[in-house]
Amino acid sequence: QALARSGRVCMCGGKMEGNGAPGNNKQKPILPKNRGEFIRNQRKDSEGFSEAPDLEFEYADSDKWAAELSLYSYTEGPEFQLNRKCFEEDFQTHRWVELDAVQHRAHAMRLLDGLDVTGREKRLKVARAILYMAQTFSDCGSEAEVQHWIRYNVFLLLDVGTFTALVELLNMEINSAACSSAVRKPAISLADSTDLVLLNIMYLMVETIQQDDPADPPEWRASRETFKTELSPLYNSEPVSVMLFAMVTKFCSGHAPHFPMKKVLLLLWKTILFTLGGFEQLQRLKVCKRVELGLPRLPEDSISVIRSMRAASPPASASDLIEQQQRRTRREHKALIKQENLDAFNEKDPYKADDARDDDDEGDDNDNNESALEAEPFPLERDEVMPPPIPHPPQTDRVSFPKGLPWAPKVEKDIENFLECSRSKFIGYTLGDTDTVVGLPRPIHESIKTLKLQHKYISIAEIQIAKEEEFQKTPLSGGEEELELCATELLYQGILPSLPQYMIALLKILLAAAPTSKAKTDSINILADVLPEEMTTVLQSMKLGVDVNRHKEIIVKAISAILLLLLKHFKLNHIYQFEYMAQHLVFANCIPLILKFFNQNIMSYITAKNISVLDFPYCVLHDLPELTAESLEAGDNTQFCWRNLFSCINLLRILNKLTKWKHSRTMMLVVFKSAPILKRALKVKQAMMQLYVLKLLKVQTKYLGRQWRKSNMKTMSAIYQKVRHRLNDDWAYGNDLDARPWDFQAEECSLRASIERFNSRRYDKAVGNPEFSPVDNCLQSVLGQKVELPDDFQMNYDLWLEREVFSKPICWEELLQ
Repeated sequence: QALARSGRVCMCGGKMEGNGAPGNNKQKPILPKNRGEFIRNQRKDSEGFSEAPDLEFEYADSDKWAAELSLYSYTEGPEFQLNRKCFEEDFQTHRWVELDAVQHRAHAMRLLDGLDVTGREKRLKVARAILYMAQTFSDCGSEAEVQHWIRYNVFLLLDVGTFTALVELLNMEINSAACSSAVRKPAISLADSTDLVLLNIMYLMVETIQQDDPADPPEWRASRETFKTELSPLYNSEPVSVMLFAMVTKFCSGHAPHFPMKKVLLLLWKTILFTLGGFEQLQRLKVCKRVELGLPRLPEDSISVIRSMRAASPPASASDLIEQQQRRTRREHKALIKQENLDAFNEKDPYKADDARDDDDEGDDNDNNESALEAEPFPLERDEVMPPPIPHPPQTDRVSFPKGLPWAPKVEKDIENFLECSRSKFIGYTLGDTDTVVGLPRPIHESIKTLKLQHKYISIAEIQIAKEEEFQKTPLSGGEEELELCATELLYQGILPSLPQYMIALLKILLAAAPTSKAKTDSINILADVLPEEMTTVLQSMKLGVDVNRHKEIIVKAISAILLLLLKHFKLNHIYQFEYMAQHLVFANCIPLILKFFNQNIMSYITAKNISVLDFPYCVLHDLPELTAESLEAGDNTQFCWRNLFSCINLLRILNKLTKWKHSRTMMLVVFKSAPILKRALKVKQAMMQLYVLKLLKVQTKYLGRQWRKSNMKTMSAIYQKVRHRLNDDWAYGNDLDARPWDFQAEECSLRASIERFNSRRYDKAVGNPEFSPVDNCLQSVLGQKVELPDDFQMNYDLWLEREVFSKPICWEELLQ
C-alpha cells in the first residue's frame, strides 16, 4: 500500500507501469514533494490508516474448540513424542482405536493406580501417559478424528475419577520442595516446570467437558452436570479456582518462579467459565433474577443488538483533517479552471493519465487506497458539484438494515432531577420526591408519565442496595437473609480473604505481558514455560520470538476474560461483591494499565501473525514444511488474530465496568488523557469494539472542552448513533461542571465503608455487634461459668471482700424477689 500510494505502481499485462514510459520495468522511485508529506504518509501506514473492510469477528465466550486446545508453546514440540513413549511403554498390545470400551476403562484404571506411587519419576511417567491418552493423536489421521477421540477419552478419564486425583497431586506439587529449589536457580526455563504436566491434563479435561455437543450421549451430559457441580467445592471444601488463585499469588511473590503461568491462567479461566457460565448464560440469569424481583423485562437483548451493529468509519486525525482541507482547496481551484471536468474529483481524472507533472502536483489525491474519511466528499463539495448517479441496492437489501437507534432509551435517576428543576423553575421550591406534581404545568405531567411508564429502568443493583440498607437499619426485626449458595457465592466466599492480593497479582502479570511494557529488573518473569534451555540457530531464535509474542497474547486473553467474567457474575450476584473487586482493581492502577495497553499501534496488534502449522494438533498429524525466515515473518494469512481482538474488547469492557456512574473514576480517564488513545482504537473496524470505545468517550466528553467536541464531530455523531441514550443526560455539553467537584478520596471512602459493612454483616459472623449479641439470663449458668481472675485481684482478695461485700448492707428480701 505504501508503494502504491507513493509511486503510483499498477500491474497491467504482467508489466509494471508507473510515471515513466508504459511497459518500462525499471521504475524510478518517486519521492514525495517534501519531508512533511513523507512523514505524514509514513504515519498513515504505521497507524493502519488505509481503508480496511469490516472485521468478520464474532464475539463469544471463547474461540473454537480446536483453537482453544493450543495451550502448548512452540518450544514444547518435542514433548509430544516423549508422552507417546511413556504411553507405549505400558500399552503395547493393540492400537487404541481397535479396543472396546471395557479394555479402554481397564487401562484407564491401571494408569490411575500408577499415579498413587511415591516415586516422583514413576509418577511423572504415568502423568505423561495420561496426557498422551487425553490427546490421542498417534492412531488418528485427521483433526476431526483427533477431536472425537479426545472427547471420548476425556469423559472416560472423568468417569474413573482422574480429575480428583490430579487436583490432590497438584496441591502436593504446589507445596513441594521444587519451589524452594526453583527460587535458588539464577535462570528458569521450560525444564523446571515439567513436573506440572498435570495442568495440561486438567486443562484438556475442563476445556473438553465444558463444550456442549448435541451429539453427546445422555451419560456424558449427566457427567458434565455432575462435574460442574463438584468443581465448586472440590478441594478442602473450596473451589478449585481458589487453589489456582493461590498459585498465581505464589508465583508473583517470587516463591514459585517455575510455575507455568500461562497454563495456570488458562485453567483458571476455563474453570470459572465452566462453573459460573458464559455471557449468554449470564443474560438468562439476569432475566430470571429480574422476574424473581418483580422488575419489568429488559427492553432488548444486548447480545443480539451488538451482533447486529455495523462498524463505522474511523475518525480522522488532525494531520488528516489538514490534508483534506488542502485537497478540498485544490479541488475548488480545479473546478474553476476546468469547467468541463466538474465531476472528475470523485474518480481518477482521465486527462491527467499522460501528464506526469500533474501526478506530482496532486500528490496522492487519486489514490485508490484512501481511508473511508478521505473517500467521502465534504457536504460543501456535494452541493457545489453534481455527483455521479448512485446505484440503489435492491429492495430486499434495503429493508434488512435496522432503522432508528439500536438501543431503547433509559431513565434511572433522571426523573428526580427533572422534577426538581421543574419545581424550581415554575414554583420556586423543592420536595425531594418523584410523585408530587401539584402546581406544575400540564406538559410536565405528561412528560413525567411518559418517563415513568415507557422509559423508567430499575436495575437489580438498586434493589440490592435498598435491601442492604434495610438490613443495616433493622438488624433485629429485618430477619435473616436468605443466602443462595450458588457457584458465584461459593467462589466469592473462597477468594474474599485474599481478594486484594489476587487482583494485584493478576495486574502484575498483565503488565508484564502487555506489548507496551519494557523489561525491568524488578518485573516478574512470565516466560519461564516458553524459554528452552539452549538455542543453536538463528531460525530457532526467530521462532522463539514469535512464540514469546504468542505466549504473552494468550496470557492477556486469559487475564482479561477472568477479570470480566468475575466482574459480571459478582455484579449479578450482589452489587457490593462487584464493587469490592472493582475498587481493588482501581486501587491497583488498573485504569492506567489498560490505557497503557491501548497506547500502541492497535491495528498491528490485532492483525498479529502466528505460525498455524506449529499449533496443536496440526503439528503432530502432518509433516511440517521446512520453516524459513521468510515463512516465519509472513505468518498465516488471516484478516485478524481472534484472541487479540477478544482481549481488546474484554479490556474495554472492564474499563467501562470500572468507570460507569463513578464521577471520580471518569475524571481519572480525563486526567490520564485517554481520549486520543481511545480515538486511535476506533480505527479497528469492528462494531463491538467501537461501541465500548465510544461509551468511554461519551462519559468524558463534557470534560474535554468545546474545542475538542467541535473538532471531533464525527466521533460525536458515532456516539449518538451507537451508544444508548439516557434522557436528560447532557453528555455533550457539560452544564454541571461547576456543581460537581472532583473528590476522589471522599467518593471511594464512602463506597468502601458501604462494602465493609456488607462484608462484615454477611460473612464475618464472629465479629458481630456486641449490643445485639444474646444475653444469658439463667442464674445457675452465669454463676457456674469459670472466670479467670488477674493476679493482683487474687493478692488483694481480702481487701475486695471487706470493701465490696462485708461493709455494704444486703437487703435479702429484695434479692430473693
